[in-house]
Formats: sequence, C-alpha cells, structure tokens
Amino acid sequence: MSQTIYIKVKLMENKPLNRIKVMLAERMMSNKDLAERLGKDPATISKWVTNTTQPSLENLIEISRCLKCEINDLVRTTPIPEI
Repeated sequence: MSQTIYIKVKLMENKPLNRIKVMLAERMMSNKDLAERLGKDPATISKWVTNTTQPSLENLIEISRCLKCEINDLVRTTPIPEI
C-alpha cells in the first residue's frame, strides 16, 4: 500500500470505511475513472463513496467488474460499531 493511501486510510480509522473508495484508491483510480467506465455521472459515484447513497445490486456487479474484484470486497462484512 502506498504511503498516500495509508495516510488517507489512517485518517479515516474512526469512520466506517467505504469499500468502493478503498478499492479505487488501491487501484489508483478516481471517481471520474469509475464513472466513465460505468457510464454514470461522477456525482453518482461521489454519493456512493461518501455513503450518501448506496449502489443497487446491479451497479455493485458492474463496479466489481470494473474494479476486477469480488462483490464481497465491496460490501462491509463486519458490523458497524455503535457510537
């Protein structure tokens, strides 16, 4: 993991991580790159990576194809801690 990615992830340690955002960072891709590959508006991708809205199952399948990962890599597998 590059130092820039590590710093960003470290700063977000107390917040629930958005798996799409992490996968994009690991692949050195931007929201705009994913938007172009999916044929979506960049604002839609931004909403997904900031947890404002969640992608549909169909969109998750397409995201996993674009990012060359499993759908499970994009969804939380541990409970969100209570605040």
